[in-house]
Amino acid sequence: MTVDVHQHLWTPAFVDALRRRTAAPRLDGWTLHLDGEPAYEVDPADHDLAGRLALNAGLDLALVSLSSPLGIESLPPDDAWPIIDAYHEDALALPAPFGAWAATCLSEIDPARLAKTLDTRDGVKGVGGHVDGNARPGLVGLQLPATAVRDAAGLAGVAPLLDVLAERDLPLFVHPGPATEPEGPGWWPAVVPYVQQMHAAWYAFAAFGRARHPRLRVCFSLLAGLAPLHSERLANRGGEGRGQVDPDLFLETSSYGPRAIDAIVRELGVDIVVSGSDQPYATAPDPALGDAAWHAVAVTNPHRLLNGKESRK
Repeated sequence: MTVDVHQHLWTPAFVDALRRRTAAPRLDGWTLHLDGEPAYEVDPADHDLAGRLALNAGLDLALVSLSSPLGIESLPPDDAWPIIDAYHEDALALPAPFGAWAATCLSEIDPARLAKTLDTRDGVKGVGGHVDGNARPGLVGLQLPATAVRDAAGLAGVAPLLDVLAERDLPLFVHPGPATEPEGPGWWPAVVPYVQQMHAAWYAFAAFGRARHPRLRVCFSLLAGLAPLHSERLANRGGEGRGQVDPDLFLETSSYGPRAIDAIVRELGVDIVVSGSDQPYATAPDPALGDAAWHAVAVTNPHRLLNGKESRK
């Protein structure tokens, strides 16, 4: 089964909600305005459903998510919930092979509302669990911005939401959140603050989150900002280094390619790396890790790696 765990598709209701706003995050036509990034010209073709279905040909499941860098989850409740509700409504109406990550408001933590949202439709088990081809995709878990889980205080605040996931054996997907530095070249947010956020979230969950949520499956986008590659420095500073692999943590490749993926696989093993494309901003990479890696994907542990491209079976 081929699965892409990380796509963004801005549906009509979601786009309309952003265009009705007079403050960031907002859309002026197809120009995106954010507080922490330069104005960005969105290509409407990137969010065309027919075009995306063509790109997804060959996928059994494509999971869409709210674009957390927009900062919608952190808006005041009266601003956040209408946009999130529009996202959920449209995401649940998408045709196969789409499924979706749920979103939630972080300025008003509401575990009961999240539970009701997740129970709206049956979902597949996605990251780290069996994928039932007969299940309706629906909402497969919760996405949170890395800015919400990058320290002890953040993880304590969202703990009731993570408890809801644990009760349902559903995973958490950690995605970069809003950038805070509007000055600089257009690539700056994706290369600097996004990476820093993911790096912090990876280590924060290990230090402060795992004890509270011992069986929660967590997938970090962006290869967790390459945080696992710092295990030697961690060990030299008194932490647990290489060999201490959490079997319920997963990494999504986003826009990284063979060199970064190869380094992560050497550090953690192939069965922790989850392929994804972060469409429409990048195409799914071909890691080119060799026959041994593909054997691990297809034979040794096929349900731990959800591959966003056709496997070499």
